[in-house]
Amino acid sequence: MKPSQPVMTVAIVDYGSGNLRSAAKAFERAAREAGILAKVLVTDDAEVVHRADRIVLPGVGAFADCRRGLGAVSGMVEALEEAVLIKGRPFLGICVGMQLLANVGVEHGRHEGLGWIQGEVRPITGPDATFKVPHMGWNALEFIPDSHPLLAGLAPGDHVYFVHSYHFVPSEIHQRLVSVDYGGPIAAMIGRDNLVGTQFHPEKSQAVGLRLITNFLRWAP
Repeated sequence: MKPSQPVMTVAIVDYGSGNLRSAAKAFERAAREAGILAKVLVTDDAEVVHRADRIVLPGVGAFADCRRGLGAVSGMVEALEEAVLIKGRPFLGICVGMQLLANVGVEHGRHEGLGWIQGEVRPITGPDATFKVPHMGWNALEFIPDSHPLLAGLAPGDHVYFVHSYHFVPSEIHQRLVSVDYGGPIAAMIGRDNLVGTQFHPEKSQAVGLRLITNFLRWAP
């Protein structure tokens, strides 16, 4: 008799921001279609996050509001730091959840982020007053093929869905894993070690997003 496959736990952090059900459904679908046994938990329980095999931090809205909301959940930042930075659990930040990895965000003042990836979150600017902000809709990814495990099966030119007015500018350019052209290059995906963040919404990006989520579920950094 073959040993049973262990069930992976995926914690989607609930701190009052983000399309939580949409994200959970996308992770459940990706796991199901890839034959991965996964229990997807939307949770504000720091202990559940601390024990999870993989951690997802979504985020929608203003940087400062999201940072305050995360800090207001008892023990959550400490659980994240222990699980991700010390134990090395795979981590995915989505949209503002990615931006919170920065040292600072400058939306409506200067606000400290988690500081896990060095850099700043700055406003998107264009060549003139007609330039449209927020950056909303589908845009083509630019990256070196097979440059990161989460990009397996994706191709430069694949389109994903964005909605944001601020963007992550990493201090070390090699940590910008994927970019898009919107008034110049903008980070679409950043990362180091067991940390990855996407400015786009994989849960809204159809087949391309599901492929990235599947890659995250299989990732063993």
